[in-house]
Amino acid sequence: MESRAIDHGQTFDFGKTAAAYAAYRDIYPPVLYDRLRALGVAADGTAWLDLGTGTGVLPKNLYNPAARITGADISAEQIAFARQDAAENGRQITYLVSPAESTGLPAHSFDAITAAQCFWYFDRETMRTELLRLLKPGGLFLKIYLTYTIDDPIARESHALVKKLNRNWTPGASGAKDVYDDLFPGRQTETFFADLPFTRESWHGRMCACRGTLASMDAATFQAWEAAHQAFLAQCPAAFTVRHKLYLTWFKVDGMDA
Repeated sequence: MESRAIDHGQTFDFGKTAAAYAAYRDIYPPVLYDRLRALGVAADGTAWLDLGTGTGVLPKNLYNPAARITGADISAEQIAFARQDAAENGRQITYLVSPAESTGLPAHSFDAITAAQCFWYFDRETMRTELLRLLKPGGLFLKIYLTYTIDDPIARESHALVKKLNRNWTPGASGAKDVYDDLFPGRQTETFFADLPFTRESWHGRMCACRGTLASMDAATFQAWEAAHQAFLAQCPAAFTVRHKLYLTWFKVDGMDA
């Protein structure tokens, strides 16, 4: 995957992070799931599509057997983990390997569509047209973005160690800007803060799953970063919290927004 607007055009591949994502990126705070349920995502009798689903974190945490749930992601490696988790836990979720811009799914078939940690990777105007095509009249489109805050001391040092070895990495800017984009009329955006619990291992895994490390570093650079990061974490408590900020944006799409 390559984007000229992200990381100065540096190539990245989230397929390389699939195992780390599956193990360490199920970290959304309960407030997110509470708000999504309150907005009607995965309600009984509804159809919900999760774009850029990755390893299926949202579908598995919001799973409702009385809803029809579909997840799509361009990474076959990540979808493999999502399918495995659904099979092992008896969840009836349909997972597709597909670009978000061209899923081939039926028109006007979804009550809600979500895009977590990913919308800025997609072609905006193509996605606007595709969302209008896929959503039922009055359906909801929701964007989700979770990021650590740089004023947290552990996050700040981990962040600096990545930047030291990957100067092209531009974390945060694209995601934070995207949630305030008026893709459709009537944008609503909420923000929340949460102190999320980690161990040394799980925080290292969370950083391995970010775009700036496994997804884009060559093997030698990644090994150098990993050694430096583990040396830093050895000085930290065995368990700690890291401050995160959660953004939730949603639009009610009435079908007349074309």
